[in-house]
Amino acid sequence: MTQKANIKRSVLHHVGITTGRIEIMVEWYGNVLGTKINFEKENPAANLNGVKGVWVTNDSANHRIAIIGLPGLQSETSNAPRVGISHIAFEYDSLDDLLDTYVRLRDIDITPVVSADQGDQGISIAFYYKDPDGNTVELTMDTLGDWDASTEFMKTSLAFAEHPMGKYVDVDKMLEARSHGASSAELHERAYAGEFIPDYEMDASKLL
Repeated sequence: MTQKANIKRSVLHHVGITTGRIEIMVEWYGNVLGTKINFEKENPAANLNGVKGVWVTNDSANHRIAIIGLPGLQSETSNAPRVGISHIAFEYDSLDDLLDTYVRLRDIDITPVVSADQGDQGISIAFYYKDPDGNTVELTMDTLGDWDASTEFMKTSLAFAEHPMGKYVDVDKMLEARSHGASSAELHERAYAGEFIPDYEMDASKLL
């Protein structure tokens, strides 16, 4: 086994998604993440006849998501858990940015299936969406604003250990409190105290 000291550090560059309806998926990620197309091509490699590749990004990287369209590929329609990557996540700098994104998407009928404040004094607030093929996409922000602090919190917090999913939140209730002057720190505190619990059932199994 390779010693960890010998492992060169790498960072996540992009994710790849296969789909049977590439145009819809490209549009959805453009709406949700603000991605733009940097390159697209039919038959991008040998033995890939009929396949289309679209490389999109929402920053200065050449691409952050590679969307590969395969004609006739069927979306998973079962609600049962399946083997594979459970979700991909994108981080925002502030709760205001996350909440403003929620409003923008809500206004075009894109809403999360689960939303939660995950951990007392930390660790994040996260909204989980489903893309058109049923893949889970998390939009999140680190409530501590410091990865060292949030890592330590994850390792040592008894509250997080007992309830890592934290408290479910009704985002519209958070927005109402914000409209009355609540700060981001106050929203986080009140969310984890249970003030913004949804009036409807929220089911984390939808994320599997």
